[in-house]
Amino acid sequence: MSPAFKPKKRIVKAPVEVVDYDPHWPKLFDREKAQILSVIGNRVTAIEHVGSTAVPGLGAKPIIDVMVGIHRLIDAKDCIRPLERIGYEYVPEYEASMPERRYFRKGPNEPNKHYHLHMVEHGSEFWKRHLLFRDYLRTHPDTASEYYELKRQLATRYRLNREAYTDAKTFFIESIVSKASAEK
Repeated sequence: MSPAFKPKKRIVKAPVEVVDYDPHWPKLFDREKAQILSVIGNRVTAIEHVGSTAVPGLGAKPIIDVMVGIHRLIDAKDCIRPLERIGYEYVPEYEASMPERRYFRKGPNEPNKHYHLHMVEHGSEFWKRHLLFRDYLRTHPDTASEYYELKRQLATRYRLNREAYTDAKTFFIESIVSKASAEK
């Protein structure tokens, strides 16, 4: 094999797996929050645990979603290197579909270390919608149970297609955000 020839790296996506709620998820978030603050705390206005792992009793993919609020999205570029030092990978490809967010991931090669970090402007629509959804599920356990059942069904149906799994949840999520907004 010539040195100029490099085989393409094959990307294998893990199947969609929804598991029962783990009471350790909030502790994992708290530890991760402390690590994040230790390297970019001077840029952060707030950090929130979002997504299903932030809702007590709600089953989820075992990924801790961390939403980091900053003053201006342009400041995210100054956070890339410090976050890399604690194991995060910056994934700019997703900016085409979500230009209001900077996305980082960590794991899943280490047990209990699988994180998605969503860096956005504090108080932006992205910020508000994620908190509305999380808080509604926290205060409406029947809706959280309904969401869990939907996710389990979709994880079975779209086990090998994460994009389809995510897309199939959109209507439910949007309806909850609308209800939560109406109640405010």
